[in-house]
Amino acid sequence: MNVLITGASKGIGKAIAIEMAKNGHNLALCARNIQDLEVLKSQIPQAHKQQIIFIGACDCGVKTQVSAFTQLAAKALGNINVLVNNAGIFKPSFILDEADDILLSQIQTNLLSAYYFYKEIGKNMRSNGAGHIFNICSVASIETLAHAGSYCVTKAAMLSLNNVMREELKKYGVKVTAILPGATFTHSWEGLTNVPKNFVQPQDIAMAITHTLQMSAHAYTEQIIIKSLLVQS
Repeated sequence: MNVLITGASKGIGKAIAIEMAKNGHNLALCARNIQDLEVLKSQIPQAHKQQIIFIGACDCGVKTQVSAFTQLAAKALGNINVLVNNAGIFKPSFILDEADDILLSQIQTNLLSAYYFYKEIGKNMRSNGAGHIFNICSVASIETLAHAGSYCVTKAAMLSLNNVMREELKKYGVKVTAILPGATFTHSWEGLTNVPKNFVQPQDIAMAITHTLQMSAHAYTEQIIIKSLLVQS
């Protein structure tokens, strides 16, 4: 299959890219920093010599850059079978005390990126009558965190967008799955006192996607919630 992953250079996106490559899928990977993507590409194990790993710099919250990347990815791989909307940022703050751009920047990355990629790739999936979209949301989509108010707002909106995608596409045979991780050990948590092994691991998210893709054709996983037993989100 041909898999496009946004925000692929670090954390959850990186783990998904490595897991997908191990399973022999062709990859189109994007993030803002091309150097980080080049490092990732050098680390990705390829299951066979013909496997394609395409990388490109893209600010996923900018429509023109999304359009340009998806066109290049389609030329390199062909039709995209799986879209993983993973690009996101987390800026903890209290809404009453934060600058306005805290919300705006998170809307751009956490919500608009998924919206733009959906419009670019969802149309082809609809026409082809096949495909699978995974939206990496958050438990903050359904649970309120006072210290991350604007983040909660954008992730709740992303889950709502996910649900709209599902309703628009299910009659065409296209699946849409929301994944809601709790506290996951990525660079956002580095340097804190919590023990890393107590967190959800990025590989857990990657494995959830793999298992979902391996299910039978008519099995439809709408939502997956993954939490740590020991770390509060």
